[in-house]
Amino acid sequence: MDTKRKKRLFRAQGVVVFLLPLLLCGCGAAGGGKDNKKQEQPRLSVMTVQRSDATVTTGYSALLEGKVNVEIRPQVDGTLQKIYVDEGTFVKTGQPLFKIDDQVYREQYHGALAAQHVAEARLVAAKVDMDKLVPLVQSKVVSDIQLQVAQANYQAAQAAVEQAVSASRSAKTNMDYTTIKAPVSGFIGKIPFRLGTLVTKNQAGWLTLLSDVSDVYAYFSMSELDYIRFQKQYAGSSVQQSLHLLPPVSLVLADGSRFSEKGSISTVSGQFDQATGSVRVRAVFPNRKALLRSGNTGTVVMESLCHNVLLVPQASTVELQDKVFVFVLGKENKVKKQVITVAAKSANNYLVNSGVDEGDTMVMVGVDKLQDGAVITPVKGVAGVVEPKK
Repeated sequence: MDTKRKKRLFRAQGVVVFLLPLLLCGCGAAGGGKDNKKQEQPRLSVMTVQRSDATVTTGYSALLEGKVNVEIRPQVDGTLQKIYVDEGTFVKTGQPLFKIDDQVYREQYHGALAAQHVAEARLVAAKVDMDKLVPLVQSKVVSDIQLQVAQANYQAAQAAVEQAVSASRSAKTNMDYTTIKAPVSGFIGKIPFRLGTLVTKNQAGWLTLLSDVSDVYAYFSMSELDYIRFQKQYAGSSVQQSLHLLPPVSLVLADGSRFSEKGSISTVSGQFDQATGSVRVRAVFPNRKALLRSGNTGTVVMESLCHNVLLVPQASTVELQDKVFVFVLGKENKVKKQVITVAAKSANNYLVNSGVDEGDTMVMVGVDKLQDGAVITPVKGVAGVVEPKK
């Protein structure tokens, strides 16, 4: 073999040696494409929808008021002379709160009392005149007409005494009204008036608001649907009997903490508000430590047990435009985005009326990144997204 031929053969062998790894690499890549595509399918945990019992927790925004709220108003006109209490003070029944200048009313009382004494004296004189005529009439010294006149004068004197006594009592009452006392025990609210202010019994504003908060009323509105569900679940011969069947309710305060005392539903309004389609409900909470005050806000939490309902974890749902979606596993592990109708909430679960049925398989986690029609690798009993194996 000549030298040129040997060179050409050597070059051909070199080309084959150079291209062989590339071909092998290309075949390996082509053969592994299917495996990579398979590995790209996310392995997600799934669950089977089942029926079970659940405790439904429903919260209602509430306004709190003391069981007694008294507007303290003046009952006579005059200048505010003394203020015995300060805002936020706890007072007992009968304790003085305000003092109105009583000089005018004291003089009126003394004048009425003097008039009463005059009337009483005239009554005594009239009785003396009547009594001295009785034996004279019996002896026929004087006529019966004089006795009758004396008797009439005595009766008129009696009426004058009664009138004078009534006037003195009225004057005494007005004088007593100048000292304004607490009608109930409770806490003093805002005091908008100051010493020297002229107050009248017909004024629009009150002197203060006195609240008895030993028990606190929480007022809230219940929708028609919630009220119907309440009637069905706690059926009784009357509304009051149904209320007695209700479990205790809780109160969540404005800072998110739970009030230490449990309450009870005491009354339900007799009619629905046509504008809002709701009925007013009142819950009562004992307030032994006086933590709650009139004007506070909170959330009344009611719990009820529902039987044989479909439960879907909230973490397995996606909310979009006021709609709630889940991903239901179909044939060939393809997921379908499905709208569900939520009836209520139970802890971290939704109670579902429609959209899924018992026995359906749905994706538990990772739904926020799923697309309708995506293919997954379902894994049961895995809490979370499983990374593809390498």
